[in-house]
Amino acid sequence: MYTVAHLSDLHIPPLPALGLTDLTSKRLLGLFSWHHKWKREHRLEILDRLRECLRDVEPDHICITGDLTFTTHRAEVDQAREWLETLGPPDHLSLVPGNHDAYVAGSLDYARQQWAPWMRDDDSGQQTFPYLHRRGPVDVIGLSSAIAVRTPRSIGRVDSDQLARLEELITARGDDRRPRVLLLHHPPHDGATRAAKELKDRGLLQQLVERLGVDMILHGHLHKPVQATLSGPRSPIPVFGTASASARGERYQPAHFHLFRFENNDGRVRCRMQHAQYEPDRDRFELQETRPVDLPV
Repeated sequence: MYTVAHLSDLHIPPLPALGLTDLTSKRLLGLFSWHHKWKREHRLEILDRLRECLRDVEPDHICITGDLTFTTHRAEVDQAREWLETLGPPDHLSLVPGNHDAYVAGSLDYARQQWAPWMRDDDSGQQTFPYLHRRGPVDVIGLSSAIAVRTPRSIGRVDSDQLARLEELITARGDDRRPRVLLLHHPPHDGATRAAKELKDRGLLQQLVERLGVDMILHGHLHKPVQATLSGPRSPIPVFGTASASARGERYQPAHFHLFRFENNDGRVRCRMQHAQYEPDRDRFELQETRPVDLPV
């Protein structure tokens, strides 16, 4: 059995002090939003409980689908790197950025530099998107939908270069019979969220996976657990979104993450999924009942 944990939208607190130059950018809006809406919601002590739960569960691999920061201030990026290092060695974790990790123009460049150990492609050794991580019986493919926008919108895009490389990756490994788990921050299915927050070019991604296939897609962004499907070449592709991993539960659902358990039975890979839900009254994450996941593979 090989266990994969799926986390997202950590928004690791606290928000650092911002300088005058920061306050002339979109970060001024972010600072106001943080102190008036999100400071009480995203709690470091909940991330401590999360880490304790992960130590108990001992997943073989951890996938994080973005939004480690709130305004991508360099101090936040460094803080996030230190937190990631507490989860284990780089090959224990696969990471993709979210829209908050590209909060202002150019900020994603620094985040990519600092978080490169968790986003390097196995074959080239380069920090690139999409990347491929071969972990146990699973292939993890990381896409970046994070882009900087000037307005309060939080849209995402996956550009043509990423889609072309994704097609190469899937085609090159078409006979492996290994589950391919695709990571991105924004939900790839229609109707997931309003236009100001959606993945704008999701239609092109949908066409690619319908033609070539992946076996599971994991995302964040919505701050709630969701399940959907996309059309695949043989059968529907399961899509899972998780809630914020640090949420107290006053504005959105309390913190949550997924566990996926992959088993190879006589050459056929099977998967079971389990919700891990933060219980505010007990100040801990509790595992819920497992249930099967139908994989196209």
